[in-house]
Amino acid sequence: MNRLTVTLVAALLALVGCGQADKQAAAPEAAAAAKQTFEWKLVTTWPKNFPGLGTAPERFAELVGEMSDGRLTVKVYGGGELVPAFEVFDTVSQGTAEMGHGAAYYWKGKLPAAQFFAAVPFGLNAQQMNGWLHYGGGLELWQEAYKPYGLIPMAGGNTGTQMGGWFNKEINSIADLEGLKMRLPGLGGEVLTRLGGVAVTLPGSELFTALQTGAIDATEWVGPYNDLAFGLHKAAKFYYYPGWHEPGTTLEFLVNEKAYAGLPADLQAIVRVAARAVNQDMLDEYTARNAGALKTLVEEHGVEVRQFPADVVQSLKAITTEVLAEQAAADPQMQAVYKSYSEFAEQVNTFHGIAEDSYAQARN
Repeated sequence: MNRLTVTLVAALLALVGCGQADKQAAAPEAAAAAKQTFEWKLVTTWPKNFPGLGTAPERFAELVGEMSDGRLTVKVYGGGELVPAFEVFDTVSQGTAEMGHGAAYYWKGKLPAAQFFAAVPFGLNAQQMNGWLHYGGGLELWQEAYKPYGLIPMAGGNTGTQMGGWFNKEINSIADLEGLKMRLPGLGGEVLTRLGGVAVTLPGSELFTALQTGAIDATEWVGPYNDLAFGLHKAAKFYYYPGWHEPGTTLEFLVNEKAYAGLPADLQAIVRVAARAVNQDMLDEYTARNAGALKTLVEEHGVEVRQFPADVVQSLKAITTEVLAEQAAADPQMQAVYKSYSEFAEQVNTFHGIAEDSYAQARN
């Protein structure tokens, strides 16, 4: 063995020794990180354990606890338990709670573009919303919009296409919406206002009393599964469809950016994966439960299910087009989101017209 060979072998042995030393030095740090535990609070806009909406964050907490083997525990608070329902955004932004669960259109007063990440009248359905968010650039725009508030948004469930709402009078023409006081958040509420109605935003826990006492004339909530749970059929006679205002409502998880950054990489991944699982799970649950709940409402409670007249729907659609264009033109961020949303909608609707819609027509 010549001198050069001896030198190379010695160098290699030295490098191996250094690598082993580095691993030994890093091992205690890795072990310490694996043993570190985190306790998070999650505030929501929904009543505690309310079917679908309220149970979704509970399922998220269970999944995170199981997948992390207890290293990250999440305690869920219903609307009003820790903070009022509509203070979830600010609470998580300020770091008072590490997470929140709600609907993006509730924050339209401070962030108009947020409405697109919940529901757009006559817009994308649940399947299409998931496609836009996760594969069409929507999530990136959502993250960009929330970043100034120190928040990371994640899709946290979808109700599917909702019902048109509960009314104490028949809707026979667009004139019947004039002066109507209705709980209707987001862009749908803007459309109603344009038609001379009065849009009101109320948390779910207040809907029954407001409708029963006449504080409002009508309300939308979600669909048969949730509406039956709230007993809305006891406060209004007519149940209208289609849910033109919320064709596929996405719920959201809000994560405090600093709290998220403080987690090890594996726990960050667990948070993301659990949110994605709950996002799909909620849609599955509503798909299964709404059908049975509607049957109960009709057959056991005598609810009158009515379809909005075609001319009413067309008027609502025309006003929606005007409202979207005007609001987008007034806000650069909303304009960017509107552009992305509209371009995706055009493409996906073309395909679904050939595939999904034509199949539904053939089947029915």
